[in-house]
Amino acid sequence: MRTPVPVPEIRIGASGHQHCHPAKAKDMVKIDLPAERLENWKDVMLKKMAEVLDNYRSVRLFLDICVKCGACADKCQFFLGTGDPKNMPVARADLLRKVYKRYFTLGGKLWGRTNEAEELNEAVLQEWFTYFYQCSECRRCSIFCPYGIDTAEITMAAREIMAAAGVATKYVTEVVAKVYDAGNNLGIWPAAWKYNCAFLEEDLKETEGVDIKFPVDEVGAEVLLIPPSADNFVNTDTMIGYAKMFHAAGISWTTSTYCNEGGNFGLFLNYTNLKKTNNRILEAARQLRVKKIYWGECGHAWRAGLAFTTTLSGAMDFLEIPYPAHICDLTSELISKGAFKIDRSANDEFLVTYHDPCNVARAAGYVEPPRNIIKAVCNHFVEMHRDTIREKTFCCGAGGGLLADEIMEIRMAGGQPRAEACRATGANYLATICAICKANLPEVMKHHRVTCEVGGVHDLLGRALILR
Repeated sequence: MRTPVPVPEIRIGASGHQHCHPAKAKDMVKIDLPAERLENWKDVMLKKMAEVLDNYRSVRLFLDICVKCGACADKCQFFLGTGDPKNMPVARADLLRKVYKRYFTLGGKLWGRTNEAEELNEAVLQEWFTYFYQCSECRRCSIFCPYGIDTAEITMAAREIMAAAGVATKYVTEVVAKVYDAGNNLGIWPAAWKYNCAFLEEDLKETEGVDIKFPVDEVGAEVLLIPPSADNFVNTDTMIGYAKMFHAAGISWTTSTYCNEGGNFGLFLNYTNLKKTNNRILEAARQLRVKKIYWGECGHAWRAGLAFTTTLSGAMDFLEIPYPAHICDLTSELISKGAFKIDRSANDEFLVTYHDPCNVARAAGYVEPPRNIIKAVCNHFVEMHRDTIREKTFCCGAGGGLLADEIMEIRMAGGQPRAEACRATGANYLATICAICKANLPEVMKHHRVTCEVGGVHDLLGRALILR
């Protein structure tokens, strides 16, 4: 099988018109950023850039060692989807690298603007705002780079630098602010969260005749589940799958109205808000006196927890599992122990394939547990092309804080490689464990005319579990 993703013709500026909406003042204030772009924005950005270069040695190293070999050029789904050369990882990184060479290297300080060095001005800032928000921080480029350069780190640095001067996007800042207001990215208030849980209980009782609880704020439960809030409101079959799994296993569990969101969009803005969001999860666990925390089906949620919780928020030694654990760990383990009765034929209408979320697979090496669950509950499973899965997986097209309606065009272009890889399998069900992927991929499949349902791994589990 050939890789179903051809290299496009170069189209200079093809996606230069795609811009995220700027952040609203009220949201910026809530997350401790300037309400609007500062008058001295250039000075603030250069000061912040100096701080970033001092704090994150990797960023300076990546800016210094690139030899522009081009190994990354055709690996980014946004370049493959648009043909815009500034969406080549090397070119996107150059947007920051040129400013770095102008102000933070000896050559730039002595000779000023050169072919390799560029002044920070309005035009450069606009390019930063455009193209660093056409990067999903998926890291696919990094595994093909002979030097291991991680353009996601450069993107994160550029966004942090812009944010310090009051330049950020509406979507990212809005969802972070909603976490502080309501405890989740969707702005579901506690009363609405409880109502949705009660509705799911009633629905299951009516449709399947089983009495399954969706506990909320239950003190002393064994497990605190941190799902993406979309599982409570949109991807309800995933939430039902969790509940059926806990019920069948006899494990007490709860969600928290203080923090009922796994998705950590601080990862796409700055480390300050990344830390604050992670702190809320630990605070919820302490308040409810649970023994374990499991992150639900959300890609960057668990990755943000795994990579940054103990370093930014401190030890999790008050828990029986002193590290961020994924819900698929628990489910896969229970399946391996024979804890469930499973009817695999319940999913026989599906030929299932699996999409590896970037932050789960590539950034955390988490590839087997979801597949183990799918194979245990389905009779028909097929992998996509080997160059499009596992550590080489393509982004859904909306990761990294790009799930904004105003850039729908870039989202659809970025999702094209995944759509074509899925089409080549003939699958009619695309399973994944990320709420962002579940939000964007249905639109991607529709746009690229691929007939395939998109859902969660626990959706399939819920269908196959025998509860009576």
